[in-house]
Amino acid sequence: MGLTLPDRRAPGLDGSKCEWFITHMTDVRTRRLSTAEERRATVLRTAISAFAARGYYGTTTTEVAKSAGISQAYVYRLFPDKEALFVAVVEHVGAVIRECLAEGVAKAASAEPAAVLDAMGEAYARLITDREVLMVLMHATCAASGEPVIREAVQRMYARLVEYVRAASGADDAPIQHFFATGFLCNATVSIGAVEIDAPWTRTLLAGIRHY
Repeated sequence: MGLTLPDRRAPGLDGSKCEWFITHMTDVRTRRLSTAEERRATVLRTAISAFAARGYYGTTTTEVAKSAGISQAYVYRLFPDKEALFVAVVEHVGAVIRECLAEGVAKAASAEPAAVLDAMGEAYARLITDREVLMVLMHATCAASGEPVIREAVQRMYARLVEYVRAASGADDAPIQHFFATGFLCNATVSIGAVEIDAPWTRTLLAGIRHY
């Protein structure tokens, strides 16, 4: 004779109700994740504007939280401290530059290394008309000199960009070095407003450099 085990399910809880409960809780978790991702994106956008305007040292997480419309405590739930937030901003800007260069590659007149580098240079010159991207780059370079974690983030950003340019263009080291050297010069001349001045020194620095 077989042994019949007692039904230990909660009274009144059938299979269809269990399925509804599981689906409902999954939807709730998905909505929470979506909300968290949206808020993270909002904080990141706000932080980019704040850091671009006042730099790493001149910006507080309180300002970022207020501008993003959330509490400072929630900012710390997303990013443990200001340094982590700034590193996230650097990584985001690096991704923006990478995407910009890829768009340039797609518009290159040919697959020759010189043509690809030229197209990427054109795309980058247009990108840094976005003042926020440019100023985050400048502030990140300054902060990297005194903040080891930020220095490592900036190093990683440029390491990825150099290797992308190498792979996308097929160029040798010398043209790649020239490409980045020109980019650094563009950053400096645009940020100090040299492009708005007609003088011997600006004509020397800007010769052969595109700016918009």
